[in-house]
Amino acid sequence: MSPISWRRFISFCFLLSWFFYMAVTTAGDTRIPVNVGVVVDLDTPSGKVYLSCIKMALEDFYASHAHYRTKLVLNTRNSKENIVGAAAAALDLIKNVEVQAILGPETSMQASFVVNLGDQAHVPILSFSATSPSLASLRSSYFFQITQTDSYQVKAIRDLVKCFGWRQVVPIYVDDTYGEGVIPSLIDALQEVDAHVPYRSVIPPSATDDEIGEELYKLITMQTRVFIVHMMPNLSSSLFSKAKEIGMMSEGYVWIITNGVGNRLWSMRPIQQNAMQGVLGVETEVPKTVELNKFQMRWRRQFQQDNPTMNVIDVDCDAFSLRAYDAAFALALAIEEVGMNTSFGFQKMNDSFNSNDLDTFKVSQYGPKLAKALSTTRFKGIAGDFSLVDGQLQSSTFKIVNVNGNGVRTIAFWTPESGMVKTLNSTNKSTLSISKKCNFGPIIWPGDSLSVPRGWEIPTKGKKLRIGVPVKVGYTEFVKVTKNLDTNTTEVTGFSIDVFDAVLSVLPFALPYEFIPFENPDGTSAGTYNDLVYQVHLEKFDAVVGDTTIRANRSLYVDFTMPYTESGVVMVVPIRDMRIKNAWVFLKPLTWDLWLTTLCFFIFIGFVIWVLEHRINEDFRGPPSHQIGTSFWFSFSTMVFSHREKVVSNLARFLMIIWVFVVLVLTQSYTANLASLLTVQQLQPTVTGVKDLVKSGVPVGYMQGSFVYELLKDIGFEESKLKAVNSMEESDEALSKGSGKGGIAAVIDETPNMKLFVAKYCSKYTMIGPIFKTDGFGFVFPKRSPLLCDVSQAVLNVTEGEKIMKIENRWFGQGSHCEDKPTVSNNSLGLESFWGLFLIAGVASILALVIFAVSFLHNNWHILNHAEYSRASKWRRVRAMFEIFDDKDLSSHNFKSSQERDGSAGVQDEVKASPNSNWPGSPFSYFNQIDKDFRFYEGQQSPSTSTGHAFMETTPDRT
Repeated sequence: MSPISWRRFISFCFLLSWFFYMAVTTAGDTRIPVNVGVVVDLDTPSGKVYLSCIKMALEDFYASHAHYRTKLVLNTRNSKENIVGAAAAALDLIKNVEVQAILGPETSMQASFVVNLGDQAHVPILSFSATSPSLASLRSSYFFQITQTDSYQVKAIRDLVKCFGWRQVVPIYVDDTYGEGVIPSLIDALQEVDAHVPYRSVIPPSATDDEIGEELYKLITMQTRVFIVHMMPNLSSSLFSKAKEIGMMSEGYVWIITNGVGNRLWSMRPIQQNAMQGVLGVETEVPKTVELNKFQMRWRRQFQQDNPTMNVIDVDCDAFSLRAYDAAFALALAIEEVGMNTSFGFQKMNDSFNSNDLDTFKVSQYGPKLAKALSTTRFKGIAGDFSLVDGQLQSSTFKIVNVNGNGVRTIAFWTPESGMVKTLNSTNKSTLSISKKCNFGPIIWPGDSLSVPRGWEIPTKGKKLRIGVPVKVGYTEFVKVTKNLDTNTTEVTGFSIDVFDAVLSVLPFALPYEFIPFENPDGTSAGTYNDLVYQVHLEKFDAVVGDTTIRANRSLYVDFTMPYTESGVVMVVPIRDMRIKNAWVFLKPLTWDLWLTTLCFFIFIGFVIWVLEHRINEDFRGPPSHQIGTSFWFSFSTMVFSHREKVVSNLARFLMIIWVFVVLVLTQSYTANLASLLTVQQLQPTVTGVKDLVKSGVPVGYMQGSFVYELLKDIGFEESKLKAVNSMEESDEALSKGSGKGGIAAVIDETPNMKLFVAKYCSKYTMIGPIFKTDGFGFVFPKRSPLLCDVSQAVLNVTEGEKIMKIENRWFGQGSHCEDKPTVSNNSLGLESFWGLFLIAGVASILALVIFAVSFLHNNWHILNHAEYSRASKWRRVRAMFEIFDDKDLSSHNFKSSQERDGSAGVQDEVKASPNSNWPGSPFSYFNQIDKDFRFYEGQQSPSTSTGHAFMETTPDRT
């Protein structure tokens, strides 16, 4: 091919390529342009960064979505860093350009005005840097916060405060919508961890260094040393520079910044970071990805080209800038989903604004659809997951950073799922929770300190803690105020003072203080204990030390430490000795039920012995009166073991062994108890209960100025019956007089005071109660005082060790409890102590009776079975058995022995006198003797009458 042909071929290819390029370009131009507005502060570096991110977002979007039918056309306006400029820019975009959506504005104050315009025109407003939670109150369906609201980061700040145990926090915030919007959420979150906000420091947006310094000097005079700064970077730089200048960036201070400053820490100049050494900050966590790294590199090159006069080192693409990128990306997706076309735009409203300049205000036709599409848009953005709920971006992770040296270092993370964590893994869960254990990385605190600040300090300028003490006349062992007129000094001593000094010695820090007596100019007490405690609430005292009782009504306006004494309200009354003043004291060793039971058993045992011994023992025979007397005599004589009658029955001997043991135990117990009653001092209180005092209407004493006065009135005491006493001596004098002679019947006061009183007069009075429950003595501090936790812990350390015992011995003495004083008690012995013995004796008696009855019936049963006797009536049979029982049992060993001793002659004479030589005589002779006319068959004589007479003649002697 000739050179000319090559040239023609090359020209043809070039023309073909040009036509192909033009065709593609022409096809690209067929996409529907959609106007959107951008309102940023172009006079600030942050505004320029936002705009560059938005442009790059659209370039990246359409490069990856070339087939989309719509294309956003940016219309940029400068808000000029003020509300009016932002509102004017938005109005121009809506009215003149008829934009379908607006990206921006930057600040929460600007957004609050622009949102109203968008709501009227149905134009969605997408703000990527307005974080105030108060914007949600606008309740606009056309406003979207493409960033985390400040209500999320306050939870991270809450957990940070909780971890280090700080109890008081002072927020320092800018006086605008951005600053004020976070305060309600912040205070609520801090209250969840028992952290108090005693003061709010408000800084005007345009405050000068002098105005900032004046506000910081106020904070120096306060105890709180934990500050939360919520403002924009420019104002915060001035704040920290001034704080460093006046010494508030030294050791002991804590500074926490919100993500408004924390997100821009990396781009701050070294001189700004140098003033913030030791500051903790909250920063929005953006996942580190390959796409993010590539984007940041491209952004720096592009930003440098677009802004050649700016130093790229002074700016950074922070989390808010990345959210601006995602906001533009989401808007492009939503507009494509709606499917914009040129045939529809804005429609004029029938009812417009009243302003003459806005009477041509129009409404977007696609606004509702676009708002709905934005609400459902989901994708993984460059700053993380993009998902809106109720127009707000959902919470994600925060970083906790520490400014130290020449940079910023991450020390922990906070996630909605796990709270505060040290590190993150792939599932965004904690590998080591620090909600249970604070295990941050090394933290450099202000002043280059490595020790965690306790969060409060005694105010500077050499100011001491003002501690109020009560002025007392009596019971000065607890608190005593002594004035030295020569040196014009005041000395405060006492048990409570020594306990307080011991508590301060345990604290890990010095606490300068001075005691100030609560007194009038003449040296008398300036009021009651309630008045003294209330002075702390009025900030006239920083604390109160003394015998101050922890009460519910007082805790409404002050806080108490843990108690350091016993609790309760008791009653002290006189005691009287009950020895030998009662004529019937000999009955007191046993109770009435035991006396009655013993008497019954004496009678019962006597009866049982008589039954067992009557037939075989001459001592239990004879006339009925003699037998009854003998039985009772025998039974009761066992008390002193002087019975002369002998028992011959084995059953009776068995029963007597048991009964004698019972009587021995009873007599010994009675003797011991009676001796105790007659020789040991028996002290009884004159009054046993507070209700008795109310019913009787007698005068009662109470300590002057004590809360007990109100308690006594509440339970029914008349005011006229309540008499104030000021000292132990005065109480003793009033009690000694008694209620009938102008004195009192009892003194009612707190346990520590009354124990001291009874210890001094232990032979005259006794303590009854507690009659009311209290929590003991405690030290008083203002509500939510940062000192309270440390002092309470120190109180526990002192009261659980030996220090408190040494202090008590010093002021009250080792013998103060009157340990040798007998206690008031009832010494009478009751049946419950001996019922086991009586049970054994009763069972043994019944068992003996049963054995005897069975044996008796067995030996005499043949009588009932006799042919002639079997026809008798039952009553005759019973009478016959009783007659047999009443006779001697001559077959017993006892009577046989007697007969052998009397000789055989007497026995032979007795046998000859009987017509019947059989021995012994027939038992039927008993019936012939009792009733000679006895007939077994009615109407005829018994065939054995002669035999009956023979039996009668041989009847044994019953005497």
